Amino acid sequence: MSLIKWTQFFDDFDDIDKNFNNLSPMLRGGDSFIPAVDMYEDKDSVIIETQLAGIDPDKVEISIENDTLCVRGLSEKKSEVDEKNYYRKEIRRGSFYRSIALPTHVLGDQAKAVAEDGVLKITIPKAPETKSKTIKIETKHGS
Repeated sequence: MSLIKWTQFFDDFDDIDKNFNNLSPMLRGGDSFIPAVDMYEDKDSVIIETQLAGIDPDKVEISIENDTLCVRGLSEKKSEVDEKNYYRKEIRRGSFYRSIALPTHVLGDQAKAVAEDGVLKITIPKAPETKSKTIKIETKHGS
């Protein structure tokens, strides 16, 4: 009997996210979608960008807790005609939610968000690095 080498099904959690995002809306829970994001950093901040074209920024909620960013909202269909004979229906409508673990400690209460040209840009300042402290061990000699 020969051994079969184990291989990891997903390279990392991003692959799980991508595959989950590709599931049909029926499996994900109805009219919902997961917006794609770009995350990068500069010297002082972590920056997250997501395309939310056609979504009212007032219908988007952003929160940061325990170095995790959550973006949720609603994309409403603005149409007077409900019944159409669609050949394709690919524009995503409905609620959306995305939770992203941030790569470093951040100052969530100082985050800023700007919506411009259909792109939501969230800038979160990094928390100052905590410096390690060297502790000197005291020795006591018995009398």
